[in-house]
Amino acid sequence: MLAIPALLQAQVPSVGINDITDIFKPLGTQAELDKAAALLVCYVCLGIFLVVGGLIAYAIFRYRRDPNDNTHQEPAQVYGSNQIEIAWTVIPILIVFTLTGVTARIIAASQDAKLPKTALKVTVIGHQWWWEYRYPDLGIVTANELHIPVSDRSEANAVYITEQSVDVAHSFWVPQLSGKTDVIPNRDNHLWIDAHQPGLYLGNCTEYCGTQHANMLIRVIAQPKAEFDKWVENERRAAVGSGGENALEAAAQAGASGAPMLQNASLNTNAQQPQANSAGTKLVQDKLVFESLACVNCHTVKGTPAIGKFGPDLTHLASRSTIAAGMIPNTTADLRAWVDDPQTVKPGCLMPSMKLTDKQLDQVVEYLQSLK
Repeated sequence: MLAIPALLQAQVPSVGINDITDIFKPLGTQAELDKAAALLVCYVCLGIFLVVGGLIAYAIFRYRRDPNDNTHQEPAQVYGSNQIEIAWTVIPILIVFTLTGVTARIIAASQDAKLPKTALKVTVIGHQWWWEYRYPDLGIVTANELHIPVSDRSEANAVYITEQSVDVAHSFWVPQLSGKTDVIPNRDNHLWIDAHQPGLYLGNCTEYCGTQHANMLIRVIAQPKAEFDKWVENERRAAVGSGGENALEAAAQAGASGAPMLQNASLNTNAQQPQANSAGTKLVQDKLVFESLACVNCHTVKGTPAIGKFGPDLTHLASRSTIAAGMIPNTTADLRAWVDDPQTVKPGCLMPSMKLTDKQLDQVVEYLQSLK
């Protein structure tokens, strides 16, 4: 079983904490097929162990040296036995063919399954060391948290996944939903999953991909269809800071420069504007600070000048429960530490420290926390 950080255990809504990465308690069709194959292999191996171990134990006990025998002569030796030769040749061949046949049947049942035309399509892209999720039919791009609708008796909702890598080989594995599939550069691999219960399903990259391989975590959030549709609706929206919609719209309409408007807004706020307008003006200031930094070269925030593709899409960062690919919770303190010096949190990651002042750091964190 994979190691489960305490943080992730505390955030599991519907899936048992001890069962999160247990392949023997599947909650998806693919995982059920994997369990059947795994149990067969276990039973066969157990049988082989008992037979071989039993024969060794019998030989040790039956042919042990008699303590009263001082001749030190070897017991009678048997050379050549057609029956034994046939047995240890035929039986292993039968075992190999049986396991091969079962494996082939399960692979065929998985890969040749006809998914409904309504299957949700998701492109999973592996990066060092985080996951990018694209929903091509929905126009959504997000990172590190894969949202899917639950597939139950009332409605089958399969998810068809196309896997790609932008750098090195990775591997996508959520034990309770499916077997692992490698994510290879310059090649598209495919798998499909369906979650039978709502909740949080955890996985990990299972192909060594560099320094932070162990911290390239996978979070699949299965939601009832109505909740998933609400999530889709929110993800399609451009990023607008919470509590500052009017101020941000005013900034967008201000024309060539937002600085004069910002200055006037600050003066008016100090003099007579309501507290809500003051909060909105501050959010505009925070937004402008973020957009003035090199963050926009790596990250995308929909509806803003930030259109970078190198790092995770931040459009709805505040709606995610963790950051740094599931390493730490998305709290003010942890987000501030992450932005301040990512190398302290995740050594070797490709995100540099921007060397921000305390004021800039506070403004950037406040703006990111508004991206819901």
